[in-house]
Amino acid sequence: MRLFELLLLLSNIGLFALTVLLKKGQRRMPVFVASGIAALFLVIHWTVEGFRVQLFFLYGLTIIFLAVSSYRYLKKSSPTQIPRFLLCFAYAAVAIMLVATAGLMYAFPVFQLSEPTGEFKVGVQSFHFVDTNREEMYGGAGGGKRELMVQVWYPAQAGTDKHAPLIPDTRILRYMAANYGLPGFTLQHLKYVSSHTYSGGEVSSAQTTYPLILANPGFGSSRFLHTSQAENLASHGYIVAVIDHTYNTFATEFPDGRITTSSTNDLFSPDHDYRTESGNRDKLGKMLTDDVTFVLDQFGLIQSGQMPSPLKGRIDLGHVGVFGHSIGGATAYDASYDRRITAGIDLDGALYRLRDRESLRKPFLFMNSESEFESLKLVMDHHVYTEEELKRMGNTRAWMDQVTEDKKLELERMRESVASGGQFLYLENSEHLNFTDVQFISPIFKLLGITGKIAPQRANAIINAYMLDFFDMYLKNQGGILLKGPDSRFPEVKFGTSPLHAK
Repeated sequence: MRLFELLLLLSNIGLFALTVLLKKGQRRMPVFVASGIAALFLVIHWTVEGFRVQLFFLYGLTIIFLAVSSYRYLKKSSPTQIPRFLLCFAYAAVAIMLVATAGLMYAFPVFQLSEPTGEFKVGVQSFHFVDTNREEMYGGAGGGKRELMVQVWYPAQAGTDKHAPLIPDTRILRYMAANYGLPGFTLQHLKYVSSHTYSGGEVSSAQTTYPLILANPGFGSSRFLHTSQAENLASHGYIVAVIDHTYNTFATEFPDGRITTSSTNDLFSPDHDYRTESGNRDKLGKMLTDDVTFVLDQFGLIQSGQMPSPLKGRIDLGHVGVFGHSIGGATAYDASYDRRITAGIDLDGALYRLRDRESLRKPFLFMNSESEFESLKLVMDHHVYTEEELKRMGNTRAWMDQVTEDKKLELERMRESVASGGQFLYLENSEHLNFTDVQFISPIFKLLGITGKIAPQRANAIINAYMLDFFDMYLKNQGGILLKGPDSRFPEVKFGTSPLHAK
């Protein structure tokens, strides 16, 4: 909770307590003064912190308390007698509104992202790229070229401006809420969440060039939901470009004001057979992989000066990494067949196009949630599903047999990457969305099992530490300590290498 919204809530609770506990003859002056203080907090809150819909009841109560107490204080005659049942009803309504407001403030906080741990200040800028060689496959209108928005975080000279907001494109917030099954207004307060970056600004002169890392959000996600990871890597001397894969994000806003929303969910349906579903995922995956290849090409043009940018001459294209979450993690793996990419990280993503490729023998870090590791472990252990398990999962045996065959091939690919210097880990008490900034949005997500039992700040710190250690090892020829085995600083991280090799 922010300071003045918390003071506003506490002042209204105090007002309510004074109204209920003090006798009629004693309450006029204290309630009048307290309501004035609450009104002052309201004005400061609106001015400094900004209005948000979760505090609607609180705003109304503050104004009503001020109006009623002012009227009673200034009125000479005795106050009108209110029937007891109406008074009890009013008190109950106020109590309910205060409790509801406190609950909403808890459920939808204006949170703070973790501070980056590196020595560099972080700058941010966005790019709009158009691939004139590819037709858009998922837009619906047809005839358009593939367009992408790419957010770039980089080591910057010390900034003097305020930090940039976490989500500068505030119009997309209603689509974000809808993506999580919430009313469109629910997440509007996220416009007040600040990042730790400065918009624009010069690239730090501490180094001549910086390694490049390309990143890919998951299905229905957004580039903004990997801000904490990008900021941390940039603060340690990396240029990090997170790609909004158009029509695979919940929403992408372009410079001309157009907003595209997710349409790739049409590819997946419970009515499909497994091979159709898998084929659709491979088709989508190829587009995502081609996006990465295209964006890497654009950074080549930026580096050489053929495309104007402050990043000209500052990108180390000899040391390029890639990471992603969910299907974006699979994209990171698939894109690594490009010889320009040195190493990559898959955050809890199942691989695609496994039968279209030869083995990829590059160092890759697979970092999974505990639940995903448990499902892979069933395959490693040659688990045979019972009819009861299949019924509970809502799958047929034929479907699960095909899933198992694909997972066996996926595990083989993991073994090859581990043998090439990678690693296979999982994070205890984590779920799929702990690998994004979604975990910060609401503590309710943990209660609902959307994120795991692990605290968001802790999960973020662990993931950032292992990502940094891995990229330092392969893009800077330093680090790699955490990849050698369990570390007492991070007991939540479990190494799955032994069961991975147990065929």
